[in-house]
Amino acid sequence: MPKQTVRQQIISLLSQEAHSPRELSQAMGVAERDIYSHLPHIARSLASQNKDFVVIHCRCLECDYLFDSRKRFTRPSRCPRCRGERIQDPRFSVKSRADK
Repeated sequence: MPKQTVRQQIISLLSQEAHSPRELSQAMGVAERDIYSHLPHIARSLASQNKDFVVIHCRCLECDYLFDSRKRFTRPSRCPRCRGERIQDPRFSVKSRADK
């Protein structure tokens, strides 16, 4: 059986349950910034596979602001409302469109 690529491994993990980039990097033994570089490619490739890339947006832990309009996959450094820096990491998962 051929070895899976890094992106295939990420898709496999995200198909099982939602993970943050930090959890993915620890599970796979790669740098967190490398995970972030793969996510846009994974999101595009899943669209052609009849699957959805689900983003659970970041949330400020101080004022409960939800970063739901953010297009980037990285965690923001500060909250625009309260300027707090305690931001919950984003979480990602993969869902088959048949599961809906």
